[in-house]
Amino acid sequence: MTEAWIIDACRTPRGIGKKGKGALAHLHPQHLGSTVLKALAERNDIATSDVDDIIFGTSWQRGTQGGDLARMAALDAGYDVRSSAVTLDRFCGSGITSVNIAAASIMSGMEDLVIAGGCEMMSLYGSDPSQSPFMDNDNLHLREMHPQPHQGVCADAIATIENIPRTALDALAITSQENAAAAIAGGYFAGSLIPVLNPDGSVALDHEEFPRPETTLEGLSALKASFEPIADYPLDEQGTTYRKLVNQVYPDLKINHVHHAGNSSGVVDGAAALLLASPEYAKAHGLKPRARVVAMANMGDSPTLMLNAPVPAAKKVLKKAGMSLADIDLFEINEAFAVVAEKFIRDLDLDRSIVNVNGGAMALGHPIGGTGSVLIGTILDELERRDQQFGLVTMCAAGGMAPAIIIERVA
Repeated sequence: MTEAWIIDACRTPRGIGKKGKGALAHLHPQHLGSTVLKALAERNDIATSDVDDIIFGTSWQRGTQGGDLARMAALDAGYDVRSSAVTLDRFCGSGITSVNIAAASIMSGMEDLVIAGGCEMMSLYGSDPSQSPFMDNDNLHLREMHPQPHQGVCADAIATIENIPRTALDALAITSQENAAAAIAGGYFAGSLIPVLNPDGSVALDHEEFPRPETTLEGLSALKASFEPIADYPLDEQGTTYRKLVNQVYPDLKINHVHHAGNSSGVVDGAAALLLASPEYAKAHGLKPRARVVAMANMGDSPTLMLNAPVPAAKKVLKKAGMSLADIDLFEINEAFAVVAEKFIRDLDLDRSIVNVNGGAMALGHPIGGTGSVLIGTILDELERRDQQFGLVTMCAAGGMAPAIIIERVA
């Protein structure tokens, strides 16, 4: 089995994901995808006719994000028509899964040059809780077997079960903002950040739009919990609510609502992509590896709590790699909600100084299908900056899943 080398990684800045407010919200999602695809081709001087496949993660595959966004973005980027493309959906985990599948196809010997990434424009999302993809009134059998609430309600339920107080979650949110502010001030994202241009060539966005470095603990403590009203929102004529769905499985659980806008992931638009190659192709075409993929794993967990799979996913990918937690220099765990990262740190007894060192989604935002690819690029940049070797990336995904990946920097 051959190795899969990561040659390069890049991403757009993340724009606020609200129509009329975000700097990217007026653009077509294919345009965000084509921005990172163009950048990879230009930065590495690749012949796009050699690209065997382009694999993108996009969760909300409806409207302008439907119709195989990866293929349309490649055509928009001017790629040779022979470079095929596919778009997949593992909810929030899509951007890790796209990289994992790309690496697997190279490691199997079936392909030599693959681009993986993801794109999500959350400014396209609706706001009606009853339109959740987990609330299918036409499949009551599935709902009875595996009730799947709103993710924010799940986050509050997990915090309640684990007895994690709001003060700890707010403290982690402040750390995320501080780390992100330090990374931006230090220029740590500069090598991977690709400005997004308007069709007329003017700059739409060339910096992170979401961070709020002025955030304080006092300010967070004043925010109302976001998901209590959503928990009791009537979802159908029978009076089903997300709270009732949780109580189907946990009948005695009285949810303590502790998450709010400040300790939950930001709603943003963005895209990211990585260039992967076989060693044979890279050597033949003068491409230098920045990292290699060491191991990959997928894990499922409770669909009702939905967000608890990252810890078992991390353990599984470490076992596949024949490694221990002590071998990992840096961790990235997506901050979908503060409790996800806090539980990950507590359960694995991690040193907080090596987890999400440049901030996470609470400060920078979470462009659903693209976030996993963003995190892999972020941890690669930081391994290089610190002259370290191994990084582990994982994240929760709806349906109770988590993909994971370990990469090794190539000096």
